[in-house]
Amino acid sequence: MQFVRLLHLVDSALPTGSFAYSYGLESSFTFGLVKTPGDFRQQLYTYLQQAASLELPFMHSCFTLPELGEEMRQLAEEYDAQLLVPALHRASITQGKTWLKLLTSFYPEARLPALSTWFAAQKLPLHFTLSFTLALKRAGFALADLQAVYLHIALRDQLSAAIRLGFLGPLEGHRLQHDFYAVFEHLLAEHGGKPYHEAARSAFLLDTAQLLHEDIYSKLFQN
Repeated sequence: MQFVRLLHLVDSALPTGSFAYSYGLESSFTFGLVKTPGDFRQQLYTYLQQAASLELPFMHSCFTLPELGEEMRQLAEEYDAQLLVPALHRASITQGKTWLKLLTSFYPEARLPALSTWFAAQKLPLHFTLSFTLALKRAGFALADLQAVYLHIALRDQLSAAIRLGFLGPLEGHRLQHDFYAVFEHLLAEHGGKPYHEAARSAFLLDTAQLLHEDIYSKLFQN
C-alpha cells in the first residue's frame, strides 16, 4: 500500500511544478542539438544517466546520514555547488519548497516544516532532490522506492515535454517510456548505493542546452 501512495504523490496531476520545465529539451530542439528520433533516444538515455549518477548518490546519503547535522550541512553545500546552470538552480529551489508544502498537507504528523526551518537557519537552499528524499523518509517510505520513482519522474517529464513540443505523438511517447524502464535496474544498481561524494556530472552537452534555453525567442517551457 505504501508504494501505491508514493505513486499518487508523484502523479503528474499533483502541482509539484515539474511540468513547467523542459530541462534544456526545448532548446535542444530549437537549436538543432536533437533532430531525429535517434538523437532524442540518445539524449533521453544521457539525461537519465546523469540523473542517476548525480542525484541517486545524494538521495542515498540524504537517507542514511544523521538527518540534521554537520554531515547534512556539508551534503547540502556540495549539492548546491553542483547545480551550475542558474535557471536550474532557481527551479530546484522552487520545486523543493513546493514539494515540502505539498507533503506537509498529506503528512502533518511528519513535522516537515522543521526541515525548512533547519535549512533556513543554516542559510542553505533546500533543493528539490534533498526535499524529496528527506520529506519522504520522514513519511515512512523506503529508499529503493524513492530512487526508482525519482528516475520515473525524470523520464516521464522529458517525454511529456517532447509530446507537448510536438516532437512525439502521445502513443510514441508512452511506448518510449515503457521501453526505457528497462534501463532503470542497471542505473539503480550502479548508482543507487553510492555516497554523495561519488556523485558525478557526466553530460556537459546537456548543461550547454540548458544554458541556451535563455536565448529562445518564444518559449513553451521554462528551463
